[in-house]
Amino acid sequence: MTNDDGRGRISIDIFSTLDGVAQAPGGPDEDTSGGFPFGGWQAPFRDERIGAEIMAGISRLDALVLGRRTYEIFAANWPNYGEGEDNPIAQKFNSVPKYVASRGDVSPQWEGTTQLGPDVVAEIDALRDRHREIHVIGSIDLAHSLIDAQVFDELVLWVYPIVLGQGKKVFPDGVAPTALRLVSPAVTGDSGAVSLRYAPAGTPTTGDMTQPDRGV
Repeated sequence: MTNDDGRGRISIDIFSTLDGVAQAPGGPDEDTSGGFPFGGWQAPFRDERIGAEIMAGISRLDALVLGRRTYEIFAANWPNYGEGEDNPIAQKFNSVPKYVASRGDVSPQWEGTTQLGPDVVAEIDALRDRHREIHVIGSIDLAHSLIDAQVFDELVLWVYPIVLGQGKKVFPDGVAPTALRLVSPAVTGDSGAVSLRYAPAGTPTTGDMTQPDRGV
């Protein structure tokens, strides 16, 4: 799949609670920074329909871009996951090129890893000329940078019916104002989780709901 100018597409995939928390969905020790006590909050909401949507997206990607913390979590898990088993997620993640964004040095222990240079946003944008479908998974700080620069083609939010009241947010105070456009109908799983797919739509506009609609 390519975007309108024939280049590859960048998809940002984020798992979120109803109150916008995206920290440590996968497990209790994934990210305990700030004393976060709810690691693994996504696990009770597994369902077939949402799982199929997630797997469909993973099956399409041909490059993976991660922030340092998410890279370290993935690199410690996926290369050794399901040894001797047929695990399509592990097979995909292990086989595609991985790019990691970090200001500090990163030990590229995961085969196929390249550390991006200091101009991360420009380098990720340039990956569109090398790959068909690039996915940024989790990596909230990196996602904020790409959304701020409008360097993405799709933002996929997997929103789960749970409120945590603390943790790192998808859109914290101070994030760049951004308008979004829904590009496909929402998909709802049996667990109550919802998949929402948005494309960038420039800067927000405002109006006045107190004024009568005068028509065109």
